[in-house]
Amino acid sequence: MQNIFITGGTGYIGSRLIKSLQKQGGFRIKALIRKGSEHKAPACCEIVSGNALEAISYQQHIERGSSFIHLVGVAHPSPSKKEAFKQIDLVSVQQAVKAAKYAGVTHFIYLSVSQYPSGIMRDYQLVRAEGETLLKESGIISTFIRPWYVLGPGHRWPVLLMPLYGIAKLFPSAREKAEKHGLVTINQMIETLVYSVQNPPAANDVYEVEDIKTIRPQKLLVRPVIQ
Repeated sequence: MQNIFITGGTGYIGSRLIKSLQKQGGFRIKALIRKGSEHKAPACCEIVSGNALEAISYQQHIERGSSFIHLVGVAHPSPSKKEAFKQIDLVSVQQAVKAAKYAGVTHFIYLSVSQYPSGIMRDYQLVRAEGETLLKESGIISTFIRPWYVLGPGHRWPVLLMPLYGIAKLFPSAREKAEKHGLVTINQMIETLVYSVQNPPAANDVYEVEDIKTIRPQKLLVRPVIQ
């Protein structure tokens, strides 16, 4: 059994990922859950009650040699949440790296964000980039997954922008930004995360938007079906 430790397991991505990993089989999954939210955890995982902003509250529950998946972050990121990014996204990854080093984690999967320049979400990108730097300096082999916006239930308004993406790709000056800031689906994200768990790299690796879109489902043991 491969040991998996997940932060943010009750969230939009985390809850679906846990169910998908369980369908794959071969994983023992522990999920860090905030006290009082245990009822939100998928039934197929082991609950670890703790605070994502305090490594000491959960680090002793991580099995040595585990894969660590960090999904904690401010819900519905927007330019108005600059301070929340620093207080939650940044502090949580700082503490996660501390806990991972304490426990001897062998593979860290970090949900980052596209680092292609964007004025409107620059603060969010800077915090996630700092998280990546922390991991690179830690010496833990890491996979950085960099979506821009994840489409799914309750997260569909950017579909209205699809015609603009199509137009932008017609112009060389705008094509790269349209591709780097492209939209991915929740299914594509789950497939990429599961693939990352199954294929730990020998050195730090990055999945950009175009990679998330093209991870081939047949590489998975069982294609996840997300409701």
